[in-house]
Amino acid sequence: MSRYNRHIILSEIGQKGQDKISKAKVLVIGAGGLGCPVLQYLVAAGVGTLGIIDFDVVERSNLQRQVLYGTSSLGKNKALAAKERLEDLNDDIIIHAYPEALTYQNAIDLFKQYDIIVDGSDNFETRYLVNDACIITNKPLVFGAIYKFEGQVSVFNYKNGPSYRCLFPSPPQKDAVPNCSEIGVLGVLPGIIGSMQANEVLKIILGLGDVLSGKLLCYNALKSQISTLKIKRNHDIINQVLNSKHNFEQQELSINCEQNEVVSIQDIIQKENILIIDVREIHEQPKIEELSVISIPLSVLEHKFQSLKNNREKYFFCKSGMRSKKAVQLLKEKGIKNCFSIKEGASEILKTSQNRPVRF
Repeated sequence: MSRYNRHIILSEIGQKGQDKISKAKVLVIGAGGLGCPVLQYLVAAGVGTLGIIDFDVVERSNLQRQVLYGTSSLGKNKALAAKERLEDLNDDIIIHAYPEALTYQNAIDLFKQYDIIVDGSDNFETRYLVNDACIITNKPLVFGAIYKFEGQVSVFNYKNGPSYRCLFPSPPQKDAVPNCSEIGVLGVLPGIIGSMQANEVLKIILGLGDVLSGKLLCYNALKSQISTLKIKRNHDIINQVLNSKHNFEQQELSINCEQNEVVSIQDIIQKENILIIDVREIHEQPKIEELSVISIPLSVLEHKFQSLKNNREKYFFCKSGMRSKKAVQLLKEKGIKNCFSIKEGASEILKTSQNRPVRF
């Protein structure tokens, strides 16, 4: 009661409103310039469950604007460092950290666990991925973007409102638009835009005010000017995204895996001195305890090439057999041999291993 007193005494919120906030589940994509203020204010407001996904680590250049971190955070994964700091800010809520990249393979399952998605990413590839996953899972998306001295805020996919693709149907050419690490950004700007995003999240949860759906708010920090542009829903574009739902998880995968590189768990059940590697993301279904499995999510595999340069046979598995094929392809391109994809998914491997444990 005392922590949220200033909310509760607002007649527009009261105890009922605060209860809504405490029951809400919000996922924040990126714990960088925008993500930091979003997370700080949502945690302080008492949002009951918060998810943070970010594969990046804290660098000294981040500290100019990512005020959630300090020098003691340098070198730490941002999602984990943010969780540690935020739990000190409010120990009454649940915070899930996902120290991994957001991909086409993990987005759908992850988004289904939350009510609202907040995009704090800094690249177009992720923005389009987030948008499409929100359309498919029917989740409102609170969008923010910054550029030098200017920022944008909007809410997409809210109550049949427009999506990000209704505003920008296709991404720009790769590297056509520089990010803040290349062109710079005013340090306070992400704090302003991120706070606006947090405000939109609370408005959605509480059902208060005019949510920025169908509108793009543009802020100029040098002129202290705000302008608003109207956005119309493009039904054709949204239907295209919905119709692509069945192959969403394969969009990143262009796989060239030889037939003899795909094996069954039955083929290796009696093999010794092999490596079995789980390339699912950390937040996915529990690890298979019956096997001595190495966990290397596909999103971080490229950083683990050196550790896999050995002569032992390496067998990869995932949820359905798609990502394991991709893992084999990536290692082949790096000249790493003796790599195979297990065609069965994790659940089938678990059943087999319970009946007949794999030998090492």
